[in-house]
Amino acid sequence: MAKILIPIPRRDFDPSEVSISWKVLSEKGHQISFATPAGIPGIADQRMLTGKGLGPFQSMKANPDAISAYEKMVKSTEFQSPLKWEDCAVENFDTLVLPGGHAPGMREYLESEVLQKIVAEFFRDKKIVGAICHGVVLAARSKDPATGRSVLFEKKTTALPAWMEMSAWAMTALWLGNYYRTYPKTVQTEVTENLKNPEDFLVGPKGLKRDSLTHLEFGFVVKDENYISARWPGDAHCFANEVEKSFKTTNCT
Repeated sequence: MAKILIPIPRRDFDPSEVSISWKVLSEKGHQISFATPAGIPGIADQRMLTGKGLGPFQSMKANPDAISAYEKMVKSTEFQSPLKWEDCAVENFDTLVLPGGHAPGMREYLESEVLQKIVAEFFRDKKIVGAICHGVVLAARSKDPATGRSVLFEKKTTALPAWMEMSAWAMTALWLGNYYRTYPKTVQTEVTENLKNPEDFLVGPKGLKRDSLTHLEFGFVVKDENYISARWPGDAHCFANEVEKSFKTTNCT
């Protein structure tokens, strides 16, 4: 059994990336601990749960299996009793999972020096780290204290591709403004700037087909030693399964 830490912000995390990771990993018997800034249960991006405000683009919201997983997750003991970010001792965990989300409430998470230090310690100790979508931005901003460079500097990674981010923004900007633009720079641009070579950012295949437990082949994941990354909620099942598979090559099963 692995001990897994999933930090989230107070609000606006992506419900699919968090709940699918929780569902897949907890059903495999692993112990999950959530963490929030104040030790109070977080709240997901409600637009991604309800589709309210997405107009004709309802396919952008969480799909039914993610919504079902989210409803179960928020009732779980581990979700209702999160740690505080500052109380997360890296030595108590085998694995770190960094979910994403693009709404404004994600900024405290992406900009947290506390979390960046925790991420750097997981990489230093060569523990398993999984990051999906904007979670990769948090990893990219985390610095190795020995070199001052990003912990992703010599890694291959994926994250939310610019074409996907800009398409979502362009389709909804008229009434949602910059809802899909967390920062002026795209995720792909910022992550790539922290890599050793631009070619180390892997965009993955085009297409918006979401994966599922029966169709993992629709997901796209990049694995580099103990680091696993994925692009968007449509990769969440594949991502969580790849994290779980990584336990079999370590001593945390």
